[in-house]
Amino acid sequence: MNAQQIRNEYLKFFESRGHTIIPRANLIPYNDPTTLFTGSGMQQLMPYLLGEMHPDGVKLTNSQTCLRAQDIYDVGDNRHTTFFEMLGNWSLGDYFKEQQIRWFFEFLTEKVGLDPNKIYVTVFIGSEQHGIPRDDEAANIWQKVFSEKGIEAKIVEIGSQKDGNERGIKPGERIFFYDDGENWWSRAGKIDKTPIGDPCGPDSEVFYDFGSQNHASGFGLAHPASDSGQFMEIGNQVFMQYRRLEDGSFEPLAKKNVDFGGGLERIAAAAIDNPDVFRISILRPIIEKLQTISGKNYESHTESMRVIADHLRAATFLAVDGIVPSNKEQGYVMRRFLRRAIRFAFDLGIEQNFLQEIVPVIADLYASDYPKVAEKRESVIATLVKEEKVFRQTLIKGLRELSRFAADGLTGVELFTLYDTYGFPIELSTEEAFKQDIKLSENWRQEFDERMTEQRLRSQTATKGTFKGGLEGNAIIHRKYHTVAHLMGQAMRMVLGENTAQRGANITEERLRFDFSYPEKVAPELLKQIEDIVNEQIDKDLKVTFAEYPIAQARAMGAYGEFGDKYGDVVKVYTMATNGAEKPFSIEICGGPHIDHTGELAEGGKKFKIIKEESSSAGVRRIKAILA
Repeated sequence: MNAQQIRNEYLKFFESRGHTIIPRANLIPYNDPTTLFTGSGMQQLMPYLLGEMHPDGVKLTNSQTCLRAQDIYDVGDNRHTTFFEMLGNWSLGDYFKEQQIRWFFEFLTEKVGLDPNKIYVTVFIGSEQHGIPRDDEAANIWQKVFSEKGIEAKIVEIGSQKDGNERGIKPGERIFFYDDGENWWSRAGKIDKTPIGDPCGPDSEVFYDFGSQNHASGFGLAHPASDSGQFMEIGNQVFMQYRRLEDGSFEPLAKKNVDFGGGLERIAAAAIDNPDVFRISILRPIIEKLQTISGKNYESHTESMRVIADHLRAATFLAVDGIVPSNKEQGYVMRRFLRRAIRFAFDLGIEQNFLQEIVPVIADLYASDYPKVAEKRESVIATLVKEEKVFRQTLIKGLRELSRFAADGLTGVELFTLYDTYGFPIELSTEEAFKQDIKLSENWRQEFDERMTEQRLRSQTATKGTFKGGLEGNAIIHRKYHTVAHLMGQAMRMVLGENTAQRGANITEERLRFDFSYPEKVAPELLKQIEDIVNEQIDKDLKVTFAEYPIAQARAMGAYGEFGDKYGDVVKVYTMATNGAEKPFSIEICGGPHIDHTGELAEGGKKFKIIKEESSSAGVRRIKAILA
């Protein structure tokens, strides 16, 4: 069974068991300028896992395209990709561990055809300190389903990954207890980091054994949670069954949820019993085209071909979802993918434009299952080909800069400038320097690596402390400021004109920052009018409600939304109105979360106050506001 067949069979499998197939979310989360990409299948489901009612019921399934740009430097091995698909199914207070474990095991063994003898699982060891018992329930269910296949499945305790590296596994062992570093889920990670009030719980991860020949001894002894290469995680079943209380303890949830995510590419690799995901049916044709174009073979140029295939697939789907290369945010990441792919093509001897040959291959791999890909095929090709042509001109400029640096010898700082500004890979720079007899300074490698480390740290901390829509930052103060943003946006349109449009927002626990289009400094008397309108609506204690509608219907209702084709086919519309009002004060497309009544904003005698108005960029102003 190839990857396309696995995707379609998975959706049919869960649909036949009462699940509604929901569409994939856009790679760019709508109405959330602080979260660059959809990075997991559960991201669009977070409000419902936190308690909201989903319009399609309590049993859902889909295949979600995901992008994790932070993994860009891991691409090159046999399992990491920045772009991937996550098969998902969810129970919102319906079924729980027994059905989930049995269904996924049945899908893997009966539908995909995996050998059950090669399947291993991990479960949560418990935490006496936090009053959370060992997840014997999940372990016993797993033991039963293996037994029904005639497979011995001993249950053993491992502990940490380090413990596993030292202990390894013994004959007959198949179900392993690990600590919260491996088998606990909360939005912030380990048990002690679980946010107050959040649902959380143990998870059960499923691994496929590719054989001891794939184990790298440098990782210690083989065990499922090792990074050695023998075992590959192909699915993770999260059982949300606890909530963290104010005192740090945990109580059982009355309404338990299941959140499952399984990597399509990894399951497809298991189906062909090969740990190299780049040999599956939605990646192999890209590799084969690269071999044809370059005249090189995959075995001798493995890393370069993997990077190119991954990055161009990611860039293609970004273009499908409406992103174009630019120097900021998602467009910058897209440009980085493209330029990095083009740089790696030099290793294959490809120095001419080649995207016009590769991108159609990628588009055709997905067109039949994702109509949007087929619809935008030609425009996507044109967008990426244009960027390639521009970058090749930049490379020419970079070569000139290389020659200019040559006078005093190349330093690591200059090599990083060539990399960061002109897109020169370090290998290309050093090769060109050798050709031109330019003197690799004594400490150039250390200097270059230091700049690279600084860049990675900046990328990792770029959104630290910012509001993450429905995914993170769910404290009551974040909800309050998110609600204030709606009130202020509507008040601004009333005072400054309907053409005043939101251009971004940033929410912390201390304040709201709101960017909007306006051609000049906002006069103090106008700012005072905006303040008064917002405080008036707070005093009216407007009720905050939401419902989901097809995007066209939401627009026809007059729902405000400034993020264009970043919206999905179905959107959540928040309304703020007094009971019985003919017309709501605010009706806006937004992902949430919010408070229930605007009167909550006045708790403790607080008022809305604008503390600063300034320029953000040409034609864009910025307001900072607080509740005080």
